[in-house]
Amino acid sequence: MSKGPGLFSDIGKKATDLLTRDYVSDQKFSVSTASDTGVVLTSTAVKKGGLSTGDVAALYKYKNTLINVKFDTESNIATTLTIMDIVPSTKTIASIKFPDYNSGKLEVQYFHHHANLTTAVALSQTPSVDLSATIGTPTFALGAEAVYQTSSGKFTKYTAGITITKPDACASIILGEKGDSIKASYVHHLDSSKRSAAVGEISRRFSTNENTFTVGGLYAVDSLTSVKAKLNNHGKLGVLLQHEVIPKSLLSLASEFDTKALDKTPKFGLALALKP
Repeated sequence: MSKGPGLFSDIGKKATDLLTRDYVSDQKFSVSTASDTGVVLTSTAVKKGGLSTGDVAALYKYKNTLINVKFDTESNIATTLTIMDIVPSTKTIASIKFPDYNSGKLEVQYFHHHANLTTAVALSQTPSVDLSATIGTPTFALGAEAVYQTSSGKFTKYTAGITITKPDACASIILGEKGDSIKASYVHHLDSSKRSAAVGEISRRFSTNENTFTVGGLYAVDSLTSVKAKLNNHGKLGVLLQHEVIPKSLLSLASEFDTKALDKTPKFGLALALKP
């Protein structure tokens, strides 16, 4: 499945992950444990402002089936069932969140060497259908996505994208918001291990003539520590320090500053994830 052009959601994902992933703005603590039967339990506590929330998630894998169940402190139960190869080269994902029965969703992904297709149907009284497709190769791919609302009989969303991927670089362009926005991004890896990289992203919304330009980078200080930073044209500066305190367990310290209003209190975040 990895030899094809990838899913449409993968277009631009490398740049997005570098610019947003792990930039926490609250306090988060999670602990994972694994049983002999293959069940992985993860307990998470989050403190944001004056509010504290938590959840417990159980992940179980049996042959080609993956079951994920999450309980949170707001009495919600989220369940996801993933089955590989019911039909060859497919992945089927069914999810629902209780007590919101209208949150049910069924998704089928089909993988081919030169094309990937995804169909997702919302299991509600007024279901919507999400269709996406990509064609190409692991080096070059183009794709499109559309959402069809059955209640109105109209397409409420359509997006198109193109990406070029090389061993040390990746460039993407996405036209979205029904043609009202465009986003271009470029990632360049600075070493063969891909632990250091530079990234740039520019987006424009045509209806408001608003432009946003963001540059960032990832630098591996050593085998256990890495530093990330990003800055946009609105003066928002974000920094992130990650350290592997023990194997597979990460400590993340993040902060965001407004360089155009240094009198404002910067945001700080802390996350500790302990894994077996």
